[in-house]
Amino acid sequence: MARGGSGALLLVVVLAVVFTSPVSGNSEGDALYALRRSLSDPDKVLQSWDPNLVNPCTWFHITCNQDNRVTRVDLGNSKLSGHLVPELGKLKYLQYLELYKNNIQGPIPTEIGNLKNLISLDLYNNNISGNIPPTLGKLKSIVFLRLNDNNLTGRIPRELIGVSSLKVMDVSNNNLCGTIPTTGPFEHIPLSNFENNPRLEGPELLGLASYDTNCS
Repeated sequence: MARGGSGALLLVVVLAVVFTSPVSGNSEGDALYALRRSLSDPDKVLQSWDPNLVNPCTWFHITCNQDNRVTRVDLGNSKLSGHLVPELGKLKYLQYLELYKNNIQGPIPTEIGNLKNLISLDLYNNNISGNIPPTLGKLKSIVFLRLNDNNLTGRIPRELIGVSSLKVMDVSNNNLCGTIPTTGPFEHIPLSNFENNPRLEGPELLGLASYDTNCS
């Protein structure tokens, strides 16, 4: 009886560790839970984001690949407020980060530049402020960069000139300054995608105008 009792106790201890360890060793789950903690969620769209699960692939609004790596976060138009967190930079398999049409404030974390597989960054229609991080120039897979309808300030990072994959960029309706790049992917981005930035001047004239004009 004593041995049976010890075995049962050991099983209970093992199960307790398995089911109560917060996303044990899963940096992606930890990163996403850090995002949940930073956001106000009146409609409880993040209610399934339970840190006690082994990985976040069962959470609503999360898509994973066959290796249980997070590839998509889709929280567009979810009435979320709060701010983004640097831990998002740990989602190294992420391809789509969709947080558009919310009330998210604060800056874009520089760590977003670590998402080397990111194809689409959709942060439009929020209240995001601060500069566009130059680290976004490290996003060598990015195709869609939509930051329009926010409160962004500062210059358009020249690091983005070297991102040949970039096809769609929209930064209209912000408070950016300086001039608009004209080389690299910017050769094909329409000027309408830069409009309604009161301090943003026209396309830069290479060799004739400093691109940080009007950015004091």
